[in-house]
Amino acid sequence: MKRRLVLAVAGLTTLALVATPTAATAEPGTTAAPPESDFQKVTLNDSPGEPMDLAVLPDSRVLHVTRPGEVWLHDPRSGRNTLAATLDVYRHDEEGLQNVAIDPNFGKAGNNWVYLYYSPPMDTPVDDPSTPGVNEGDAPAWGTAEDFAPFKGVIRLSRFRFVKDKLDLATEQQILDVPVDRGICCHVGGDIVFDSEGNLYLSTGDDTNPFESGGYAPIDERPGRNPAYDAQRTSANTNDLRGKILRITVGANGSYTIPEGNLFPAGTAGTRPEIYLMGLRNPFRIELNRETDELYVADYSPDAGEPDPSRGPAGHGKWLAAREAGNYGWPYCATAQLPYVDYDFATGTSGAPFDCAAPVNESPNNTGLRQLPPVEQPQVWYRYGPSAQFPELGTGGIGPMAGPAYQYSRPTTKGRAPVAWPAYYDGIPLFHEWTRDYVKGFRQNAAGAVTAIEPVLPSFVFDNPMDLEFGPDGALYVLEYGDGFFSENPDAQLARIDYTGWTGNHTPVPQVSATPTDGVTPLTVTFSSEGTTDYDGDRLRYAWDFDNDGKVDSRAANPTFTYRENGLYNATLQVRDRGGLSASASVRIVVGNATPVVELVRPADGQAFSFGDTVQFEVRVADDQPVDCSRVSVTYILGHDDHGHPQTTANGCTGSIQTTVPSGHDPSEDDLTGVFVASYTDAGGDGLPALTGTDQVVLVPTA
Repeated sequence: MKRRLVLAVAGLTTLALVATPTAATAEPGTTAAPPESDFQKVTLNDSPGEPMDLAVLPDSRVLHVTRPGEVWLHDPRSGRNTLAATLDVYRHDEEGLQNVAIDPNFGKAGNNWVYLYYSPPMDTPVDDPSTPGVNEGDAPAWGTAEDFAPFKGVIRLSRFRFVKDKLDLATEQQILDVPVDRGICCHVGGDIVFDSEGNLYLSTGDDTNPFESGGYAPIDERPGRNPAYDAQRTSANTNDLRGKILRITVGANGSYTIPEGNLFPAGTAGTRPEIYLMGLRNPFRIELNRETDELYVADYSPDAGEPDPSRGPAGHGKWLAAREAGNYGWPYCATAQLPYVDYDFATGTSGAPFDCAAPVNESPNNTGLRQLPPVEQPQVWYRYGPSAQFPELGTGGIGPMAGPAYQYSRPTTKGRAPVAWPAYYDGIPLFHEWTRDYVKGFRQNAAGAVTAIEPVLPSFVFDNPMDLEFGPDGALYVLEYGDGFFSENPDAQLARIDYTGWTGNHTPVPQVSATPTDGVTPLTVTFSSEGTTDYDGDRLRYAWDFDNDGKVDSRAANPTFTYRENGLYNATLQVRDRGGLSASASVRIVVGNATPVVELVRPADGQAFSFGDTVQFEVRVADDQPVDCSRVSVTYILGHDDHGHPQTTANGCTGSIQTTVPSGHDPSEDDLTGVFVASYTDAGGDGLPALTGTDQVVLVPTA
């Protein structure tokens, strides 16, 4: 069971409880971690959609993105959360809007560039709800090049101008397209960071289906097989951008050049000069120490729980601190000392282990060099069970995430109370584990080796942490996915963790409620702040914004407001203490429209099934508008431990989904489930936003 040192506020705000505040303290030393009672977790947005990534602006406003294409903006001055943009994205399996980053010179000399990594819809086939027995959005597992061609797509790195509180989508400058094989799972995530010289690093997954290779290396070369089952075409291909860390220098109009020091010099036949690191499976999160330009990369593991002499090692997650270009081995080696075995999928026979010192790519799907660079050893590697080398990482699922290295500077006491983390954490890269719900600090020696691993705020809740970033104020910003699959989960949130040891002051805890929360115009709503507290007993100032216009509408504790125009409003209460610390909470008010109520009638939660079954689904939608079944989507997700991989999406109120068979897994031992998520978005219209309702069921596989 997770330890939760938190206070739940009416399902709207979550704030860490802290012990009795200390008096104002001098700067802590660097020999012992400061007490956890000197930190406080403050919720910034507890309705973040399906959160993917965050970026903190120089003025401490925060952008975060969702997979369905939303870009949200949090303003700490008002506490408001508003949509900065909505992109139209392709969303089969894991695709969508993946990442957001700001230019390293943002705010200087008119620079206002924001970078996004997303899946443009293109003309990729999608499921036709009028044919419930066929899913046209699924790519075939077998066929010819002509059969696979309609599913060739891209994930695009672009930048957009940020104007006031909006992202101007008309200003898009397309920088780089990464190829992707659509209609089939998995590993298409990406991350963006910049070094001290302004070079951009982009991580890309291997875009390879891992579920029919027994949890070992997916190197299926059989004629007629969809190439998406062979990671040699991507991660081990020197002429492909997938399964890599790319490094470029972005210039005018979205053009780019290649900095010195990448893995292959420009002009080398059979290579892409953008490649900095290769041989990666799913480097979902990368970070960069801007003081040293050391690149931190976390790479996800294949699923095998145990080693097999005929196939190779058990699954291993990895963390590496790269100081120069290199090859990290996938799919030939888990680490430089852990080779996989060359396996013939046609005959089911095993050959020799791969040579990690001199790997060779002989796949017919390879378009690059045959002779590859030697495999580099990561600094940290661990499996599902206890790690002999790194026991501090514990046991459980494998979801490694590279976090930032803190850059300490002593805060001033002018204006807002300081929240910057203390010097103890200076230069320590943080590592967060998505499946194990923790954050660790990695201490390194001069050579970059990890010499100590220590817990970071172990009693605080990090619920499937998706991204960590230190802001310009020195606080740690956290994006939490929560428990669930490919939707907005109840525990999801954007939060900030402040250090309160400088002054002993704590942020107030707001609570809000409203009666009623929906109805037709004119709609009179009574708001309440009952339950709002301040740990230090400070007198609080209230500021309500009822209609999302950024202006204070009331300073009363329990005001009433009448809505006269249809729309979706996030009525926001901001409370501020005498030390200048503030927090906000919102309640959604729907005027003229109601959120659809979605029910998955079939299949039923807890229903037994066998992988490979065709599962019939039926979705019931209740709405105040006519229901259009073409707007219903049902996604089948292979649940594994605490995370999941979406396999396919079908459209319509009724239909069927063919479940996949995860080869090499024992459903009774490997914590596998079949997750079905139904979603319906109404049409909105007449000035009303489109609203979405969802439902989820989890099916239990039979042994």
